[in-house]
Amino acid sequence: MSTARGLLTHLEHPHGQGHVPQDACTGAAGGAACGDLVRISVSLKRDDPDGAIADAGFDARGCGSALAAGSAVVSLLHGAGLLDAARIGAEEIARELGGLSAAKRHAAELAADALHRALGAAARGQAALRAAPGRTLVAMSGGVDSAVAAMLVAQSGARPVGVTLELWSDPDNDGELSCCSAQAVRRARELAHGMGMAHLSIDLRAEFRAGVVNPWLDDHVAGLTPNPCVRCNGSVRLDAMLELADRLGAGSLATGHYARVEPGPLIRMAADDRKDQSYVLSALAPSSLVRLRFPLGHLHKAQVRAIAAQAGLAVARRRDSQDLCFLAGTRQDVFLERHGGLGARPGTIVDEAGRRLGEHQGVHRFTVGQRRGLGLAAPEPLYVLHTDAASKTVTAGPRQRLLASEVHLRDLTLRRRGGLVDGVRLRAHGRMLPCRLRADLPPGGHPRAAVRLDQPAERTAPGQLACMYAGDLIVGHATVASY
Repeated sequence: MSTARGLLTHLEHPHGQGHVPQDACTGAAGGAACGDLVRISVSLKRDDPDGAIADAGFDARGCGSALAAGSAVVSLLHGAGLLDAARIGAEEIARELGGLSAAKRHAAELAADALHRALGAAARGQAALRAAPGRTLVAMSGGVDSAVAAMLVAQSGARPVGVTLELWSDPDNDGELSCCSAQAVRRARELAHGMGMAHLSIDLRAEFRAGVVNPWLDDHVAGLTPNPCVRCNGSVRLDAMLELADRLGAGSLATGHYARVEPGPLIRMAADDRKDQSYVLSALAPSSLVRLRFPLGHLHKAQVRAIAAQAGLAVARRRDSQDLCFLAGTRQDVFLERHGGLGARPGTIVDEAGRRLGEHQGVHRFTVGQRRGLGLAAPEPLYVLHTDAASKTVTAGPRQRLLASEVHLRDLTLRRRGGLVDGVRLRAHGRMLPCRLRADLPPGGHPRAAVRLDQPAERTAPGQLACMYAGDLIVGHATVASY
């Protein structure tokens, strides 16, 4: 079909324009920034084992191409099942319209975004697909690690279905630096479709804000320095994807994390200790862990990039994200002020004897062990030793005063008895510190505990996770309370 004929057909006889099915799930894309808006509404047949599309409709405003693209989506959905629909992208929409020029391609991309937001909502709320042997949900971020994980799942004989979570949307962020922005969702979808996979995107922004960002902001108000990735993996992101896997009839969830799972189940450190991510996965419940697959756990990063390059994946050389996903190029102090109301809160910098050394603009801008930003002139370098949000004081001192031999913990969870603990990590990429628990506690939860370090080590900020190891196996986790 020629471009002119395809566009004309859908402009003159649009399919489903203005129609909203009963019990519809609706997705929208576009808006004020571009002037075009496309809404797609879909409903699934109840209790259908294939998740057949029961009905669909659309609405659009802006240019004629946007209207035609919405109509094309409704036409493509006719007779499709959920996972068939999840293979429809901008390319398929453009083809239905007879091909689109670069100037009009934007309409197909908006329609694809709207469709996949609708499909994601329908998958979470209406889908009940029959269990399919080998079907595996694969978390995809649009980066090289998750792409290679999906490839390895497919090569193992399983049938991968991609999923990407939209966790955060902030116009002041750099979406290209985030693994959970709308830009990342589109990039991951195109990557999955290029590999022949169905792909679903899930809008988890409300849950992420409530379960990860708000507690992170609250902890900073209280003068703590938490690790939001642990909370996200442990109670928000992976749980949502496992729930989706159930609805899609997928027995397991694969991710691009560098970690391994051992019988128990327990998490084992990755083969590549420089990329190991076992720390941020340590709070996962055994019931979740038993269904997780980490295809990259036995590989090194250089091998992963080589696999991607050999397969001709465009992301083979894409740089890794470094920031917290919701920062994405935004300075932390700016983010804290914009989203948490934590602007300048002047206070005093003191030494351990309480003598005034200088002024600061907010306790929340400092963490234990920090040197930069104190703005103090002293005979030797000074580091943050302690912060007190209530009194608005930052205590500074020489580096040797950061050293501690004992760490006091709260909310300890042990998967094995405490006597097996021989190492602890106090930072996501910190070194393993040889240690032992002061008491051989039984498996389970313990409100308080203490760890004795074999050698004094630099303190970390209260609120950080303490990850307990027996060799390279994670056997527990807790929160740092004090030293």
